[in-house]
Amino acid sequence: MEKKSKLLTIGQFAALHGINKKTLMWYDEIGLFHPSFIHPENGYRYYSYYQSAILETILLLRELDVPIDEIQAFMKNRSAASMEQLLQEKIEDLDRSMAHMRAVRKTLSYHRQNMQTLLTMDLSEITIVQKNERSLVTVDINQDTTFEKQVEMITAETKKYQLRRLHDASYGTMIAVDSLQRWEFEDYSKLFIEIPFPIKKDGLHIQPAGDYVRAFYRDAAESPVLCYQRIFDYVEKHGLALSGFSYEVIINDNVIERVEDALVQIEISVKSK
Repeated sequence: MEKKSKLLTIGQFAALHGINKKTLMWYDEIGLFHPSFIHPENGYRYYSYYQSAILETILLLRELDVPIDEIQAFMKNRSAASMEQLLQEKIEDLDRSMAHMRAVRKTLSYHRQNMQTLLTMDLSEITIVQKNERSLVTVDINQDTTFEKQVEMITAETKKYQLRRLHDASYGTMIAVDSLQRWEFEDYSKLFIEIPFPIKKDGLHIQPAGDYVRAFYRDAAESPVLCYQRIFDYVEKHGLALSGFSYEVIINDNVIERVEDALVQIEISVKSK
């Protein structure tokens, strides 16, 4: 009984680790984790406080979704080396998961910002916004590039960066300001894709930080020509000059059913003349 008095009951031990005592009974039954002592008369299970570290290791591995059979194999041959290797693998898994969740959060924030724009802004108004520098993946297109080919190229690029779905990234089209000034409003030269996590790759397009003129037009209600004319009038009135590219993106594609209802956002870098 002196030995028993230094042990914890199954209920006490389960409570200490925040689990159900049936979990301990199941671990015992499958041979994963045995009690320190079983009373020979009543079969009650008792656990040593010093078993806590082993149980916490098992619980940690379960929390990391390691299958029971893998935990059993590990526990039978555990060592500092095998523990270090297992933890390193799980740290790498967690890093990948956290990177994915950060990317998902950025994508959600992007869509939420678009919805706030739809709900709160006067979409007929032209404004100046400040933007941070961002790196964009681009693919070259021209007026002969079919819509099907554009979708194919976007899909290939998103797969290259191991995105789980197309909408894990934001994407749009680019027109050089030189083309706009020649009134070539359909002279799209690139598709751009913004990957929602930091990437390092040669050949990325750098959209510079700075002031951008921002305008919107509805695809069915107003042609891009009229919208760009409003932009030209605005920058002329305010002594500004356009530079670089126009970045066009549909901001309501996740709440519309018809292409004709698309709301296009235009952003172009501006500087004082």
